Amino acid sequence: MGTAYGVGMPLPPLGDLLACVRVVAVPMRVPFRGVTTREVALIEGSAGWGEFGPFLEYDAREASRWLAAAVESAWQPWPEPVRDHVPVNATVPAVTPDRVAGVLARFPGCTTAKVKVAEPGQSLDDDLARVAEVRAVLGPEGRVRVDANGAWSVDDATHALGRLARHDLEYAEQPCRTVEELRDLRISLARSMIDVDVAADESIRKAEDPLRVRDLEAADVVVVKVAPLGGVRAALDVVAACGLPAVVSSALETSVGISAGVALAAALPSLDYACGLGTVALLAGDVAAPSLLPSSGSLTVGRVAPAPELVDRWEPDGDRVTWWRARVAACWDHLEEGER
Repeated sequence: MGTAYGVGMPLPPLGDLLACVRVVAVPMRVPFRGVTTREVALIEGSAGWGEFGPFLEYDAREASRWLAAAVESAWQPWPEPVRDHVPVNATVPAVTPDRVAGVLARFPGCTTAKVKVAEPGQSLDDDLARVAEVRAVLGPEGRVRVDANGAWSVDDATHALGRLARHDLEYAEQPCRTVEELRDLRISLARSMIDVDVAADESIRKAEDPLRVRDLEAADVVVVKVAPLGGVRAALDVVAACGLPAVVSSALETSVGISAGVALAAALPSLDYACGLGTVALLAGDVAAPSLLPSSGSLTVGRVAPAPELVDRWEPDGDRVTWWRARVAACWDHLEEGER
């Protein structure tokens, strides 16, 4: 019996695990980071359901953390919450300005919006137009943050944020790829008197050592996601060690996976920012009824179970099911080997 990454809990036998797996493929309303259909594996355990949905390009080593998180959700109780509701932000993909209002309408009550920028094939002018429209819809009291997914160099980020700052940004999420670049960008922004905070996302969730963000003073805020960090408890440990304000975000999960993110946000000692957990609104379907969607700008804390008829509806063809079951097995092998 092995132990899952970062959690210190028993890893179920592979046969038992595979017997609990259901695969779904849910279409997106609009492409998001190039994803048009979200495929995930749902796993039922003694405590409830977990979700295993590493993006298709991730190898078994990276994806194994996602399996550890799913196992934790399915077989372990979550930490005690300190709040019953979690405020969430709207998420605006790299759409044209005329589609912004329609996207925001899917996030009722949300007064914070995260806007995707630096999309391949688009220009800074496209970003400026999109962010300006978001600001216009939210009004002066709303909060606007941008997310570049590490696409800019330090110089490009300084230039872009200097122009985007006119829209009163809450922060810029992962504007550059590396931790060193984030550190250099913070220095560059200060020297240029550009008042925009820097948030680290990929530099936390994809890093061998997420605490380098703290050690290099590379960010003002950390963005944490349950699945890439190996579970709710592992993510709580990272936030505590970083000592920075935290935002809990999603990885395009169904309502089952989002409920684990809500559990993390609910357990944080303090929560100063709206969380990026309203993304079920970006899916054209879901596995739960009702879906875990914002009401009055927040999500309710609690476990979510999929509806059997919806799981059946979104089950892909047999080849995709076989592929996901093999992926679960490969990640299980990686976790098991790590504990030998």
